[in-house]
Amino acid sequence: MHVPPFRVIGDPSTATGPFIFTCEHASNRLDGVTATPEDRVLLEDHWGWDIGAAALTEALVELTGSCAVLSDFSRLIIDPNRPLDSSTLIVEKCGAQPVSFNQHLAPTEVKRRIERLHGPYHRAVETTIRQRLAHGTAHLVSMHSFTPEFFGKRRLMEVGVLFDEYAAEAETLGAALHDEGFATALNEPYTGKGGAFVYSIMRHGRSSAVPFMELEVRNDLLRSPEPILDCARRIARALAVFAPT
Repeated sequence: MHVPPFRVIGDPSTATGPFIFTCEHASNRLDGVTATPEDRVLLEDHWGWDIGAAALTEALVELTGSCAVLSDFSRLIIDPNRPLDSSTLIVEKCGAQPVSFNQHLAPTEVKRRIERLHGPYHRAVETTIRQRLAHGTAHLVSMHSFTPEFFGKRRLMEVGVLFDEYAAEAETLGAALHDEGFATALNEPYTGKGGAFVYSIMRHGRSSAVPFMELEVRNDLLRSPEPILDCARRIARALAVFAPT
């Protein structure tokens, strides 16, 4: 039985919260491929998904009365946060480790993954945004997580706000997150400029004419339910700077 490559939580046709959340790397589920033991190690690590991001998104939906679209497939199969012409749409290696099910792919297999996973996910985001905007404005916020260490370098920041054209909104949110006690940075640990790392929200934010930003949360803050809920409460309070008064 075919499993849909996304989940929608909250009802976009009735949600009154001021946010539409997306979570492009919510799952490490496989679809139509067979993994080796070495692949399984990658799938359980940050290579396979954004650890804790799905649970954080779910909590934010509940706390803000909003809605969200979450992917339900591993980015190792195909990355929904990359355009179809990206060299990292389907990665052959994670560092020095080959991904067995991405070696020497036939064009038909690439097409299958696009049509079965990437395309339906983005159509679900489009539908959700359209349904939500039918009864009021909203901000589009993409939720991700990042590793505490990258190639041996410790990352001291806890939350990053990634943006391109919405600099004033990003600065306002960054200040609000700082006030909630987070070590916060703008366009870190990746940049939102140019769209390479914020493809999904840039695509949908621009086409729908809604403000969009991406939040990156350090994943050692998202390892169990209690700290996830604590992060969600603090982020929800920070996001309230965009709530209608």
